[in-house]
Amino acid sequence: MKLAAAGGPASSLRIDLASPVSLARTMRFDADDPRHFDAPAPRRRPLVLPGFEGQVSRGASCNCAVIELTPHCNGTHTESVAHLVVEPRDVCELVPLAPLPALLLTLDPVPAASSDESSDPAPQPGDWLLTRAALCAAWPATLSFTPRALVLRTGAGGHRDPAQTGPTGTAPTTAQTTPYLSRQLATELVARGIEHLVVDLPSIDRGHDRGRLCGHRLFFGLPPGSTRLAEAGRPDCTITELAAIPASLPDGPYALQLTLPQISGDAIPSRPLLYRVETV
Repeated sequence: MKLAAAGGPASSLRIDLASPVSLARTMRFDADDPRHFDAPAPRRRPLVLPGFEGQVSRGASCNCAVIELTPHCNGTHTESVAHLVVEPRDVCELVPLAPLPALLLTLDPVPAASSDESSDPAPQPGDWLLTRAALCAAWPATLSFTPRALVLRTGAGGHRDPAQTGPTGTAPTTAQTTPYLSRQLATELVARGIEHLVVDLPSIDRGHDRGRLCGHRLFFGLPPGSTRLAEAGRPDCTITELAAIPASLPDGPYALQLTLPQISGDAIPSRPLLYRVETV
């Protein structure tokens, strides 16, 4: 694969397609499935029709299940700008089929009170932020290619795992337990040309932010309050949330493939695949 090198000629990138690492959470339809924003838990039940109940253990000829879930709140999902606008924009039609040059970085969240970075609305007492300062410190001094995708892993930093489930299987939604992106960080991602963002957070924005969705709007290039697709400056970008990023993977360059089912919607369950790469 030929990629545009940062500040130099195209370089050849060898991708290890034989050993992908899945960044998707397995949805088991039990009490431990993470969920966000007080959404109901995902549900799986046998299809029941007159004369048929889709459960072999109850004598049926085959298993046939009905699945109910909220893609934005249940498990790993990829979303488009249609999350915020009136017009439809199916995310399955936006995602590139080929692997993308990507970078994996780990950022430690910091207390918002100790940072000069902000959000809209302003961070509340007890909020934690992922910051532009942390991104700039973690970004490699040299890269042999220009990443189009960024996988953002939330470090410990004295902080709880953002996707850790609670006693009822609900992923944390309060500001005190879930970090989110500062507006400066979201702006920096755009400036660095990141088109596809993968995070382990339930949302890149504060769980309850008065409907501002500051980080989403900055990333999609959508002005505050706008609900029109034509006003989005980056309508082909995507955000993947609630990913499971193994702690064993070192920070650095990778290739990212966003695999999605061909289902219409502004957000659908997804399975990001990360491939190890080397320049040759």
